[in-house]
Amino acid sequence: MIELAILAVIVLAAVAVGLLLRRNQGRMRPAGLDPDTAQRARLLDAAGVTGAAPAVLHFSAEWCGPCEAVRRVVAGVTAELSDSPNAPRDIEIDIDADPALARELNVLSLPTTFVFDAEGKERFRISGVPKAGDLRTALEPLTV
Repeated sequence: MIELAILAVIVLAAVAVGLLLRRNQGRMRPAGLDPDTAQRARLLDAAGVTGAAPAVLHFSAEWCGPCEAVRRVVAGVTAELSDSPNAPRDIEIDIDADPALARELNVLSLPTTFVFDAEGKERFRISGVPKAGDLRTALEPLTV
């Protein structure tokens, strides 16, 4: 009987931890105040975040299942905003092919998505699959 009670407590604790960890998946967080370094600027410029237009930069890998959902969401939202005066760019980076940029941006898990404004400043960071409405809401003010 005591074993069942212990097992129940362990299962409940595991479920609670899982729910807490999953709570932030796909949630858009404002960018931190990471210092802009010359290396960071050079790596972002090489990736296509040039500061000429807003950009959605998402890291993926061939082995990442949820990355396909991110591709669909980002492609859909950027296509919707393509007629905007300052249309956003959709930039996908394979983390295995470009680990330096991932390290510079502190990418710890996949998928991870960033929203940059037209000046090349990081505005938002999303871990997991972003919601299309949230991404659209973040990008629309940057495209006018």
